[in-house]
Amino acid sequence: MKDHNQKSIKEAIDALLKTYKLKEGLNEARLKNSWEKLVGPLIANHTTDIRIHKKVLYITLDSAALRQELLYGKEKLVALLNESAGEKMVDDIVLK
Repeated sequence: MKDHNQKSIKEAIDALLKTYKLKEGLNEARLKNSWEKLVGPLIANHTTDIRIHKKVLYITLDSAALRQELLYGKEKLVALLNESAGEKMVDDIVLK
């Protein structure tokens, strides 16, 4: 039987991340590491900056045409990012 003071490693790490407010930074690092795999090399090559703040993903692109194309598929990209992360990491995307 599990003692009420015992936690799994996952629960302990989640508590640590929450206590020290590191979860957003960890999510941003994960996203930056997997960005090319998620969106492909074409979009990744035109991406100059990626940031997450309060569940809003800010993406800076060097191509106005690509920015316009991504605006049309914003909801699909949000769903793809959240599915890849296994949690609701992003609510909205702002393209610059």
